[in-house]
Amino acid sequence: MNDHPYRSRPWAMRGASIQIDPLFPYYADRSPDSIADELMLAGYRTVHYFVVNEQKVDQWLVEALQKREIAVWALVLGNGTFSVEHAPPSWASWKMELLRPINDGFERFSHFSADYIQWKKEVLSYLLENVPFDGVEVAEPYFPEWNGIARGVYGDIGPLARQAFHQKYGETIPEFVDESASNYYKRVPDIYQAWVDLRVDAVNHLIDELINGEKGARQVRPDIKVATWSLAVREADAVDKLREWQGLDPLSMIEKVRPDLHILQTHWPDWMKRGLGADYIREYEPVAAPIRERYPNLPLGIQADIGSKASMIKGRRWVDDFEHQAYALGYQTWTAYEYHIGGYMYAEPPLPSSGLLLDEDEVMITYNKRIDPESVGSVVLHLSTGLSKPREWKVSHSAVDGNRLFLRFARALPPAPFQLEIRDIRDTPDLWLLKGRKANRTPRKTRVTVIRKN
Repeated sequence: MNDHPYRSRPWAMRGASIQIDPLFPYYADRSPDSIADELMLAGYRTVHYFVVNEQKVDQWLVEALQKREIAVWALVLGNGTFSVEHAPPSWASWKMELLRPINDGFERFSHFSADYIQWKKEVLSYLLENVPFDGVEVAEPYFPEWNGIARGVYGDIGPLARQAFHQKYGETIPEFVDESASNYYKRVPDIYQAWVDLRVDAVNHLIDELINGEKGARQVRPDIKVATWSLAVREADAVDKLREWQGLDPLSMIEKVRPDLHILQTHWPDWMKRGLGADYIREYEPVAAPIRERYPNLPLGIQADIGSKASMIKGRRWVDDFEHQAYALGYQTWTAYEYHIGGYMYAEPPLPSSGLLLDEDEVMITYNKRIDPESVGSVVLHLSTGLSKPREWKVSHSAVDGNRLFLRFARALPPAPFQLEIRDIRDTPDLWLLKGRKANRTPRKTRVTVIRKN
């Protein structure tokens, strides 16, 4: 194991947090420090790092965040992967079989594949040994899908699932398509219930093995915090339907895995809705209340989506209201997918937050968001004292690192502090998730105070 300076950041399990996926273009071609500064300026002390490939994680970004006292979770997916480039050639034998095949860029793996679970445990443990994450969480460990039998997006019904069911119960799995079959799932309630129970056990076993198994997460990193995830949805009998359709039983999951935190993820039937009020999570109490009752000392978190589709983008006010609702309901923490897709990204201008005098002729200006390197206009200097009129200060060179602007001037600057007005700064609509949006500009006469570097 690398000799990382692991330390406790207890706020990892309370307060505001945000999910990030550094593979999005918004995070590309900029330094880890610029990303960390932007998230810190946004007010986050905890980040959930979406791990697409356990062997391609930006350790420098994790450490840059932690240097700013931002706790970082490794968020891994349990039921498959978006990238098989790091998997062995035998990965195709792990695949989950659905009633109707779908090709959406995500490879779903069988919960009944011992080889998959072993491989996933190995790559996860390797990641945690080599990158100093504060916590690890297995999100989306469930089977597909909400109302999956009716929609055809239902599994696993492949040979590994059939074998596991027969081995445990001595039965063939139910039939889900042919309503005239003698073993159609509605005709064989006892067998179907056994099938549902098997799926719940499989979800819980997957997480437990990754976290508590031999050479699993807790063995290689005894200090690490663990979070489990399950779904919540505004639907009558949500608890029973999530258990039946997707193998999710948070009470038994928590009992088996013994996490430090449990998070309820907003299910797509809710987050996709246009005009979803920030108080929608009040209707999640039938899901949340049993968890609080059974595990009163376990911190509970809630997750929202703030912009995966154009029709449901959530702005700053909505996010603030959601946070208020979460705390009012007793959640200790909240998070959202994904930082840069929120409505504030499309609506709010780039604003300078701080200025630092790096040398007698060089400054660094930090903005609240990423800025366009081609948008730097004239620079006007305002002295903090005296009656001198504002003067344009000629820039000899400019460079942009994400949300950080470096300016070198043709002559020395006066002693700090002073103020600069940088004109015509734009943000970066070409790097946003939703295209075709107009750039925002820094308002005229916006100034930033420049202080001397310590």
